[in-house]
Amino acid sequence: MAPILEIRGLSRRFGGVVALDGLDLAVRPGTVTALIGPNGAGKSTAFQCISGVIRPDSGQVRLDGRDITGWRPDRITGAGLVRSFQIARGIPRLTVLENLLLYGPAQPGEGVAAAILRPAAMRAREEALRERAKAVAARLNLTRVLDNQAAALSGGQKKLMEIGRALMAEPRLLLLDEPVAGVNPSLSAEIASHIASLRDEGMTVLIVEHHMDFIASLCDPVIVMAEGRRLTEGSFAEVAADPRVQEAYMGGRVHA
Repeated sequence: MAPILEIRGLSRRFGGVVALDGLDLAVRPGTVTALIGPNGAGKSTAFQCISGVIRPDSGQVRLDGRDITGWRPDRITGAGLVRSFQIARGIPRLTVLENLLLYGPAQPGEGVAAAILRPAAMRAREEALRERAKAVAARLNLTRVLDNQAAALSGGQKKLMEIGRALMAEPRLLLLDEPVAGVNPSLSAEIASHIASLRDEGMTVLIVEHHMDFIASLCDPVIVMAEGRRLTEGSFAEVAADPRVQEAYMGGRVHA
């Protein structure tokens, strides 16, 4: 099956620091793929280049065979590739519902005439987005805090809201940046269950995460990066047993 995401020779420097050094990788549709590696391997920079936050110096990012290298983040989101961010805050003074609504596609927008006349098509779209936001919240067990301000949420609830905001954009490929960082084991297992359900419904997910037990329980395949390049790929058991991976992780063994 052709990959939904293909990275070819991606390179990025920051001054004299080489963050990406000809990165090649592919993500197959319908998988939960992990991108792991030691600190400084280039994972975050790869996510930034893939999602359009920064431009690579060279190389290609291809989504469903189409070159999206250097596109604006909003255009990439519109094409079906949506990402979450490691630090999940939302807009603090908005409610959870309002934060989710902001990310719905095909927003009717605001204008003087529309605000006064409120045409039927605008009202229908607003209602559809509201119902979708409620459904996303219910899926992620956020219904009881829908009317709470984002600032009042726990760290784990903010992580769930961040995933919810990404889901509101109706992605085909979802990039999750450390979705369980700082989360207790119970909520980590809940988030893993949500991601598995999305995969079972046909969504493709690419995850950067440092919690190896989370990766081992959920992700296949696992792509390992080191020094800005792809080091190896396989099941978690395969990459954990690879001496090159053990050496990349400061000479230690990679445990589930």
